[in-house]
Amino acid sequence: MKKAVPYYRVSTERQGVSGLGLEAQQKAVQEYANAKGYKLIGEFIEVESGRNNKRPILHEALTECKNQKATLLIAKLDRLGRNVAFISALMESEVDFIAVDNPQANKLIVHIMAAFAEYERDQISTRTKEALYMAKKRGVKLGQYGKNVLAKKNKSDSLAFAKRMTKTITKLNKEGFETIREIRDKLNERNIPTYTGSGHWHVNTVHRLLMQIKSLKK
Repeated sequence: MKKAVPYYRVSTERQGVSGLGLEAQQKAVQEYANAKGYKLIGEFIEVESGRNNKRPILHEALTECKNQKATLLIAKLDRLGRNVAFISALMESEVDFIAVDNPQANKLIVHIMAAFAEYERDQISTRTKEALYMAKKRGVKLGQYGKNVLAKKNKSDSLAFAKRMTKTITKLNKEGFETIREIRDKLNERNIPTYTGSGHWHVNTVHRLLMQIKSLKK
């Protein structure tokens, strides 16, 4: 029987204690392992920020994979982080990995997705800094409160965009376009602008939009 080492990541201590997000990851990995005939070895749970590349638990999981000649099994690609340098380090470990939500993704696709995610994160950071700068020029006293207000506004605007896009995605689904790549191609083909107004959709931006739409339905 094939062997796999499950690795789970939650973003906060509260999630780590309460199991929020963790149980869903465990369920997805267990179901995939059962379906594909993998024997799960151990369980590695990391409570860490997605931007932090220093993850001791992940390194332990990778070491276990090498010792057991096993595959690293994760529930979602974003559990691996949104940083190109981190993805590169993972690839250099020479450990095979499978993301349950996208098992066909090879190392090149994962690297490209990470690059787009990092680019998008940097763009958001740049827009936030510009907004803070303009607010400061207007005489607004920022501090932690000002930053929190802007962060909440960005999140609110993003969710509002997802709500507006729900009808478009539903229409595409009814037309038979259901995979992320099919939706991406059609959005680009029909010149539907992204949240940032760039007008060019990528796999990662479509995936994030679908996750936001899903959260709105809960």
